[in-house]
Amino acid sequence: MAEPRTTELPIADPRVRRQQRGDKYRLTAVGGLAALSLDALSSVAYGPEAIVLVLVVAGAAAVSWTLPVAAAIATLLLVLVLSYRQVIAVHPDGGGSYAVAKKHLGRYAALLAAASLVVDYVLTVAVSLAAGAASLASAFPALHDHLLAITLLGLLALTVLNLIGVAESAKVLMAPAFLFLVLMVAVIVTGLFRATPVAVIGDDEAPFPVLEAVGILLLLKAFAAGCSALTGVEAIANAVPAFRSPAVRRAQHTEVALGVLLGVLLLGLSWLIRQHDVVPRHGVTILAQLAAAAFGTGWLFYLTNLAVTMVLVLAANTSFGGLPVLLSLLAKDRRLPSLFAMRSERPVFRYGVLALALTAGLILLVVGADTHRLLPLYAIGVFIGFTISQTGLVRHWHQDHGRGWRARILLNGFGAVLTCLAGFVLLAEKFREGAWLLLLIVPALIILFARTENYYRGVAATLRLGRIPPPLRLSPDAEPLVIVPVVTMSEVTVRALEAALRMHGEIIAVTAEIEPAKTKHLSALWKEWNPDIPLVVLPCPHRNMVATVLAYVRKRTAAGRHVTVLLAQVEPKHWRHRVFHNPRGPVLATALRLRTDAVVATMAIRID
Repeated sequence: MAEPRTTELPIADPRVRRQQRGDKYRLTAVGGLAALSLDALSSVAYGPEAIVLVLVVAGAAAVSWTLPVAAAIATLLLVLVLSYRQVIAVHPDGGGSYAVAKKHLGRYAALLAAASLVVDYVLTVAVSLAAGAASLASAFPALHDHLLAITLLGLLALTVLNLIGVAESAKVLMAPAFLFLVLMVAVIVTGLFRATPVAVIGDDEAPFPVLEAVGILLLLKAFAAGCSALTGVEAIANAVPAFRSPAVRRAQHTEVALGVLLGVLLLGLSWLIRQHDVVPRHGVTILAQLAAAAFGTGWLFYLTNLAVTMVLVLAANTSFGGLPVLLSLLAKDRRLPSLFAMRSERPVFRYGVLALALTAGLILLVVGADTHRLLPLYAIGVFIGFTISQTGLVRHWHQDHGRGWRARILLNGFGAVLTCLAGFVLLAEKFREGAWLLLLIVPALIILFARTENYYRGVAATLRLGRIPPPLRLSPDAEPLVIVPVVTMSEVTVRALEAALRMHGEIIAVTAEIEPAKTKHLSALWKEWNPDIPLVVLPCPHRNMVATVLAYVRKRTAAGRHVTVLLAQVEPKHWRHRVFHNPRGPVLATALRLRTDAVVATMAIRID
């Protein structure tokens, strides 16, 4: 006889179906560039401007030094790209600085890496949204007085989208990424052929007084400020498993492509700044001025600013994919509460998304959505991660002598030294502008992670997690007792008692005498019904049902009884109807769990 055919139910979530189909739905090199590089590429919207804002204190003529400073930053970018190619090869499962440090450098280096990554992800959202709002206001000046409201609305939209599980799609991101790159290249190429700007926008500020001479110190300050353009270079190394096979080679090609594109944009825009003597003007960004210089103020100018805004918003969205995953890894390592490792039905790390949104929103409120107040904190956290990744690779090559290990140690060692020095320069130069806060925030996060881990270790020792337990013991003298609280005679009461009868032990129904007349009526109905289960009426002088039942349960457990309290509560079909039902059940359940040793069982009585 043929066996009956079984049909599998289809999986509801399309993302799970795509994941099970395999490699076809992973990233190509081009898709990876669109999905993982927007954070880095969009940084040209504020990186060159940060350089100009430092140099202009030496007068408008000092802005010509923007190009040499950008060239130094491009050199550092080259070292980082070559180094992260090594990270990708050594850590094909994801080479984030946290994973590298955990494997090669020990506990506290991993905690430092995690703290710096958290700061980086949160500030990515704040900086990108603030810069996007500034770009939008450059095209539409009427919005300039509403930057904070625009950023908060953008943050709210991103939060809602990520909570309901709208995942990033490389195909969707390709269009804005391609449009952004084409327009940036067009700005550079067209601007190079313009002897003078087609249009000058923004309100002219007062002549820039020479407050400081151009020297090593000023150039170091400009270099430190411009290093904000390097944020996001590590994103591809963090997501190697997301690429199609061969994942390592595709990720390395994508990393190189990112480095080339970012370097070309950074140097090209810096050249235009020097060629057109672009200086800060009120109400517009440097990038908007360059677009106006190349295109004038026609439709291409507006399209460019809208594309910049769109890419910056999408760059902010990358953090909503990255930080919740990092928090889930920390939770799995017992360095954050376990709720951060929980996925909702979507599946989404809901608590990580909410934590990111609330923190970024608070920061935007504090700084008033001012991009330049955020940049001093932003880049330093990134360079901590850069340094830890390179140092971890030096340790790896020293322990695992592979082919060409000496050259790789030199490359990663040089990268570690260079990024460490850049980080110290950033910290020193931006200390008074707010970078000192990192000396409080990062250690506070490290202490939080360490103390959380210590707490879980203590709990594991107390609960003997993972150990073979001793033989089970059951006291033969103590008969189990099932207590069923009753409020009135109803189908809820009947179902609760039927469930209690299926449990082993003595059964007692209890009711609190809050209103004597109603209690007397209930007792009469009970006697007439005669369910062969006693109804115990508890005196309730203070008219507090929860406290009365709690005291009775504590009394029975103190007498050595093994008590189970069975609570039945109504579950309406629609969530909006819950407000119409008595909430004392959940309150009583919580009080019993917190203040007694009784087992608390709840059962749902569903109604249409």
